[in-house]
Amino acid sequence: MIKQAKFIISVADASKIPNYGAPEIAIAGKSNVGKSSFINFMVNQKKLAKTASETVSTMLINYFEINNGEYYFTDLPGYGYAKVGRQEKQKWGGLIETYFQSSENLINVFVLVDIRHEPTEDDKMLVKYLYAMSIPFTLIATKADKLSRSQREKSKQVIANALGVGTKDIILTSSSEKIGKDDVLARIDTLLEATRA
Repeated sequence: MIKQAKFIISVADASKIPNYGAPEIAIAGKSNVGKSSFINFMVNQKKLAKTASETVSTMLINYFEINNGEYYFTDLPGYGYAKVGRQEKQKWGGLIETYFQSSENLINVFVLVDIRHEPTEDDKMLVKYLYAMSIPFTLIATKADKLSRSQREKSKQVIANALGVGTKDIILTSSSEKIGKDDVLARIDTLLEATRA
């Protein structure tokens, strides 16, 4: 259960990645996949994370303290944003990679994909990278309210096939229709329990 959440810091420089000594769950995904909406939905606040129109904020790593420092959400820069130049993409790609390699507290990456679309090459590249680096991740399909129940199952299969996972490994969510919150919280509880074992 998430009782408290607050924004702590934005980091643009890989050398300034903080260490709060508590488990971190990173939230990754392409631009406009709904990362900010997902965070706001999970913490039950409408404006904790800035949403779509403020895409500039997703070019930083944003740290959110959960339950008074029990753990942190780290919102990673959104990838695949069309209006950004190659140099900028490389810069924040390097920021993400440095974070993955240097964070001592990262316990899982929530990889967000849009349920309506087949995963992009960037999505596939991220998942391959996480496999290669042995970084555990959880797949979360956002915007489930946009599809009927039968369409959701078909889309789940498409995502699973594209990313090399089982359909049971994908959690469906919708921030607008309040779908999937309990499943995500249960996943977080399991991850935190494993760190205490």
